[in-house]
Amino acid sequence: MSSTREVLEGTQPQGVDERIAYRLTVTNWGSSPTNVSVVVKDRAGNDVTATVTTGSASVAGNVITLPVVHSLTAGVIYRCEVKFTIDGNVLEAYVYIRAEV
Repeated sequence: MSSTREVLEGTQPQGVDERIAYRLTVTNWGSSPTNVSVVVKDRAGNDVTATVTTGSASVAGNVITLPVVHSLTAGVIYRCEVKFTIDGNVLEAYVYIRAEV
């Protein structure tokens, strides 16, 4: 299912042993994002951020670098939600991450 909030690249595969700091370019929404927060949910909608991420999000220009995603469970599709503010508007994008062996 596509949405203007879902990242254009679609579902991202990630190996269970990989550690990835994904990046989100926000130019489709504007520039200079602030107040960034990231939440990762499992297939049941439970918040598993504390279990599968390390660190915090950072911003450089129009690019948000997410916390490192790791320790995923094979076969689970996670939803990573990135909330940020641009020009006083609170926006949220998301990406699905499919954990693979």
